[in-house]
This record gives sequence, C-alpha cells and structure tokens, in this order.
Amino acid sequence: MPRTIALSPEQVPADSKPTLDAFTKNIGFTPTMMASFAQSPIAFNAWATLLGSLSKALDVKTRDSIGLAVSEVNGCNYCLSVHSFTAKHMAQLQPEEIVLARKGHASDPKRDAAVQFARKVIETRGQVTDADLKAVRDAGYTDANVMEIVALVAMYSLTNFFNNVFDPEKDFPAVTPAGSI
Repeated sequence: MPRTIALSPEQVPADSKPTLDAFTKNIGFTPTMMASFAQSPIAFNAWATLLGSLSKALDVKTRDSIGLAVSEVNGCNYCLSVHSFTAKHMAQLQPEEIVLARKGHASDPKRDAAVQFARKVIETRGQVTDADLKAVRDAGYTDANVMEIVALVAMYSLTNFFNNVFDPEKDFPAVTPAGSI
C-alpha cells in the first residue's frame, strides 16, 4: 500500500513542475514514483540532475545492468520492474541478461566486471578490496569510470530507498521475485 500520494498535475509544486513535465514528455506518461518524489522540489530536482548527468556515463546496457544489480541487493521491487522494462526495451537486453544482471553478472566480460564491482560496492557499503578495484580496472575501466560506477550505485540506491520507504503504486510490469530467478 502506498505510503505517500502521487501528486496530480495541479498539486505539483512550481519548482518541481518543469522537471516533472520534461520527464512526462520524454517518457510519454508520469510514473507514480516521480509524481510522488516531486513533492520535494529540492530532493526531486537534485535526483533529476544526477540522473541527467549520469545518463552520459558508460553505456546504456552497463547502466541498466548496474541498476538491476543494485535494485536487487536493495530489494526494491519498483525499481526492478522499471529497470527490467527499460533494460528490455531501451538497452535491448535479452531476458537472460536481465536475470544475470540481477544476480550481479553480465555475459559481456567488460560489463560483467562493472556489474560485479557495483554489486560489491553496494554490498560492502563501499568497503571494496584492492582486488575488487584491480578487477574492474583490469577489465578496461579507468578511475573516472570507476567513479561513475560508484555514482550510479548511489543514484540507484537513492531511488531504491525512496521507493522502499514510500512504496508508490507500481506502473511497470511486475518482475519475478528474487528467490525464483
């Protein structure tokens, strides 16, 4: 049961409206999570800015795979639904790739290293080992790329925590529970 309301267009604070309108135009509808998050222009616009900046990091398959891995660890069913949908329709990941990403892996060796590293970052709260850092670097990621992976983990965790706290109504197809994948 949702723990907060999704704002109607007339209820959206003036400082959130341009950002929410841009998402709605871009996506074609207003996701419940965004209509809820827009209640705080400060938090919503900060997240949207981070999302916009990080949309230039790495490639879409790697970003979506990291989103799936982080959302799985954080137990965010809303985000798992969103990332499964976008991974399939925007990143063109096959269903088996989506399952692999949720488990913290990828079939592509370079992407696998990024996803494994992202999963270790979230599981260890950033207390990764030298070997973890070496593995992602050895796969071809620069320190700047590693910083982007850490930033993606943080951004996805923000939406995971928001959705876990407020439990907005799901507006993407439900996914299989983790125990059955």
